[in-house]
This record gives sequence, C-alpha cells and structure tokens, in this order.
Amino acid sequence: MTTIDTTAITVELPEAFDPRWSRLPGIRVDGRRLSIDPVQYFFRFESNSWLVADWELVRTQLLEADETTESAVEQLALGFIKTHAESTTDAARVLATAYEVYAYLFREEHLAGLGLAQITADHLRMLREAATLMALNKVELDGHISNVSPCWFFPAATSVVFDLDDETGGMLDEVYHGGWFNEHRRIEAIKAHAALGGRLVHGCQSVPDQSGGVVAPYGASMAAFRDGLAQFKAGWIDRVYAHRVTAAA
Repeated sequence: MTTIDTTAITVELPEAFDPRWSRLPGIRVDGRRLSIDPVQYFFRFESNSWLVADWELVRTQLLEADETTESAVEQLALGFIKTHAESTTDAARVLATAYEVYAYLFREEHLAGLGLAQITADHLRMLREAATLMALNKVELDGHISNVSPCWFFPAATSVVFDLDDETGGMLDEVYHGGWFNEHRRIEAIKAHAALGGRLVHGCQSVPDQSGGVVAPYGASMAAFRDGLAQFKAGWIDRVYAHRVTAAA
C-alpha cells in the first residue's frame, strides 16, 4: 500500500490571498504565504502527484498557437502536454503554476468587453484565488476522484471565504467553468490548462447542482467521474457550508 505524504504544503504566491481562507480547516494565510495541512484540509487525499508543465513554455509556445482544419485546439494542448508535462509531488509547484494559469484567464482586461457588468475586478481576484486552490484536486485516468478539497464545491467555498450570497457564488461558479461563455475564452482556457496537465471538466449542469470540477487528464473516464461525484458530494458540501460566518443577532 502506498503511503501518501501529508507534510504541510507551503507556497509563496505573487499576490496576497484573502485572510478569510483561514476559515476553512487546514488553511493558513500570511500575506503571500499560503500553508495547507492536507490532513485537515482535504476530504479525500489519495494522491500527492500532479501533472504540470512550465507556464513560461505554455505562454510562449502554446497560447499564440492557432488551430487549423487538421489540428484542433484540444489536439494542440494534448500534444503540448505529451511533450512538456511532467509528474511532480511538489504541491507548492502545482499551486504556483495554477496561480499563473488563473492570473492569465481571469485578468482584468476582459472586464470591459464581457457584457457582464455584475462581474468586478474583486470578483476576478476571488476567482483567481479559489481556482488556484482547486488545482490540488485530482481525478485519475480511470475516472476515480482521488483528491477532494472544500474548493471542489466552488459556490460553497467562496460563500464561506468571501461572505457571498448564493446568487453571487453561483454566478462566479458559472464564470469559472463557463470559459466566459464564449468560444474565444474557451480556447484560451484549453491552452492555459495545459500547464496543469489536462482540461477543465465539471460535473454540474448549472449553478443549483453544484457538482464542482477539476482539471482532468485527457482520456480520463467521464462516466466514472460522474458516478463518483454522485456518491460523495452532498455530505461534503454541507461540511463546507458549516464554516459560514453568521452575523451576530
């Protein structure tokens, strides 16, 4: 039986995270330094290896690559992953890579042309932070969901950390997995997620379902992934919401 390393994960990121992440068990925030105790933080932690590629390589070699009639963007991403991605047990590296991915995908220059007046620069910061933490979640090639954290359940986690109401938390969730609701942003997301070794997949039909998502390797069994979600999500969502801070009467 393989023993999983549960040593504390510590990373220094370019941006200070909201200190309210410490409301969730196992997370400590000290400015730009983020520390995670895997035993306290994860609901399920069966794997401490992840697939990552160097963000600078993604930025310089993949982001500007154009698909053709013979090579779709998904093929470009898969080819890049096969050539450049490597397995790592360094969770701090995963988080640092994820931060670069989501700093790119949720950058403020998008705000002016989105037609989503309700999305603010502060919302983009929330998305960057939550999505960075979600990168530690993991699904295997056979579709088994091996790592599940509170940040699997995006609206629940953001409601706890950022004091969001259900409507706003759901709106952020849709922006997270919806690729900004247009093809240009979806293509950006496919390319950028190559740095995390796969593609963003989610199990929900819409906001009320709240089945969350993960960056899954290409080729992972989506049928097994769907069945796994159905088995675990309800009880763990309730445990996330239990950490909500309620206003004093």
